[in-house]
Amino acid sequence: MPTGPDTDLFLAAAVFNGVRPRLFGIAYRMLGSVAEAEDVVQDAWLRWQACDRAAVLNPPAFLSTTTTRLAINAAQSARARRETYVGPWLPEPVDTSADPALGAERGEALELAILVLLERLTPTERAAYVLREAFDYSYPEIAGVLQVKDANARQLVSRARRHVTAGRRESVGSAEQRRLLTAFLAAARKGDLAALEEILAADVVSWSDGGGAVRASRIPVVGRTHVSRFVAAFARTFWTDTALTPVETNGQASVLVARDGDAVALVTLDASADGVDRLLWVMNPAKLRAISAAVSQI
Repeated sequence: MPTGPDTDLFLAAAVFNGVRPRLFGIAYRMLGSVAEAEDVVQDAWLRWQACDRAAVLNPPAFLSTTTTRLAINAAQSARARRETYVGPWLPEPVDTSADPALGAERGEALELAILVLLERLTPTERAAYVLREAFDYSYPEIAGVLQVKDANARQLVSRARRHVTAGRRESVGSAEQRRLLTAFLAAARKGDLAALEEILAADVVSWSDGGGAVRASRIPVVGRTHVSRFVAAFARTFWTDTALTPVETNGQASVLVARDGDAVALVTLDASADGVDRLLWVMNPAKLRAISAAVSQI
């Protein structure tokens, strides 16, 4: 261990690094962006360096609170930017093969479909939901982080839960989700309309996030017939000369699609007893870099 003036900073870094996965997990769930979450965590580190650490009785709680409040502020700014985003916005996928819960007690509020629903909440509602559902914070703890009364903390979580429940059917298990993804990809690559219609729910929605950087549908495609025809229409062009790599992103089975060594899409889906409810195509190159780099290291 270093001695002298560096000792205090060394100890501060050790404490921070010990809770860093949790801090990133909070920030990512709040923002849906790896880069923005990393910025929040870095800002938390700077504040940890600058504060009177001797006066902090519970460093992990202090750092989690600091990160959450910074993420709330960042979410407010991100919401304004996403109003001008080209086409549907989807969260940036993260590799969860090594950390299925991404720093949390539970892997809740992590799936891409859930993060899309959480985008419709206020940043404070989202924070309350994330702290409760993923990190198992008590209502008094949530109230302390958000600087509200206990009753208000309960109301925030309750409203967020109602929204998520209203926007999503009960999901199938991981094995069935993986089976449906495999079946979908087989049908999609062949342009098999009958097979596609068999596995898609009647009100399925297909979201394609190209961010204006690549060619992608700029509106969600809705309904079994429309989605089936949409997927079949580009079967011959999109899948030609592509390599598919199974990956685990956001706690779910996904597939990274690459052509000539370059990632072109991350495909995953959300499903219920009715079939595939949501197809998620992350195609914005900026959102594929991290997951592509993670796959290349396997």
